[in-house]
Amino acid sequence: MGRSDEQLVEDCLAGDVAAFDVLVDRWQRKIRGAAYRIVGSEEEAQDICQEAFLKAYRGLPSFKREARFSSWLYQIALNLSRDRLRRRKNRSWVSLDDIEEVRPLAATGAHAGRGDDWVESREIQRLVTLAVAALPDEQREVVVLKEYQGLTFPEIAEIQGVPLSTVKTRLYRGLSLLRDRLGRQGLGENLTQERTYAVPRTS
Repeated sequence: MGRSDEQLVEDCLAGDVAAFDVLVDRWQRKIRGAAYRIVGSEEEAQDICQEAFLKAYRGLPSFKREARFSSWLYQIALNLSRDRLRRRKNRSWVSLDDIEEVRPLAATGAHAGRGDDWVESREIQRLVTLAVAALPDEQREVVVLKEYQGLTFPEIAEIQGVPLSTVKTRLYRGLSLLRDRLGRQGLGENLTQERTYAVPRTS
């Protein structure tokens, strides 16, 4: 069995610099994916990911061992994402051309290779991505962390530094708003039936 995140942190602090490379390989895809769905730009997400790992590496000596490394890393990435959004005068919308692999909330490859069905599914994925990007910041973060990243409520509460009840409320409101917006575009029924794009029921 491979070393845990926390063991890798200990090894890195003890002088094994290569241990941090293992942490980067283990988490960079998830961190970049979370940043992308929050800021809506692949290029900026890549920058945020690199900066997050740089900050984490430099901050390892002050890392509190009782916290999970992954939660701490997500905190850094979310703070950087928030900073990017605050510096923007206008939020950039996600372009379909920028999406290499949009699989909103546990989407499957069921439509792959099926002609018009695949084109339609890509359009639905694009609309879901745009709807998520339009959510209020705190709700969008919870939706991304829970539904895209697969984190638990306690993990998200730790990352955001809020009570568990607050996380659940933000998710409920975010998903309700998401379903309402998609429903106005005629997608609500399909999403409810297929759950392919995983906008879960809020009841």
